[in-house]
Amino acid sequence: MTPTGEFETLMQRYQQADTAAAATLVNKLSPRIFHFFLGQVRDRSRAEDLLQEFWLRIHNSRHTYRSPEPVLPWLYAIARRVRVDQYRRTRRIAEHEVQTEILPEPTACAPSRELPTITELLETLPAAQREVILMLKVSGLSLEEVALATGSSVGSVKQKAHRAYEKLRKLFGGSDDV
Repeated sequence: MTPTGEFETLMQRYQQADTAAAATLVNKLSPRIFHFFLGQVRDRSRAEDLLQEFWLRIHNSRHTYRSPEPVLPWLYAIARRVRVDQYRRTRRIAEHEVQTEILPEPTACAPSRELPTITELLETLPAAQREVILMLKVSGLSLEEVALATGSSVGSVKQKAHRAYEKLRKLFGGSDDV
């Protein structure tokens, strides 16, 4: 029996759940497929990973092999698809991961002075506005809860918070990000 005919027979038996045939097929073809991958990626570790992925795909798609067609072209077509998919996956990852040698300089609002702390900024607000901001943002209370706590209306709380945000924006140099 020629090696090619042997591979077709092993594949047919593998399709019928013969584990011995599957093991023989893996043992006989793994060196060929490994060298195919190694020639393309030039890295043993990656070639080994591709070989594992290849055998997983073979196992999952073994039912698509049509006997008595030659098995080697079918196997190499799957190996090629494994390699192409791996290339696309690593390229997609590489596009999203940008390595920079030099970190950008942090931008400073006022290079000649130190930035104020949040406590210092809040101290610039009138007491009623500061109280509302602390209850809303630090304590996490709702508008209704702040209104009950301060004995004022929800509209009044909204107005105090809005005015506080406007003043804080001006202190940060006109940014709308507050």
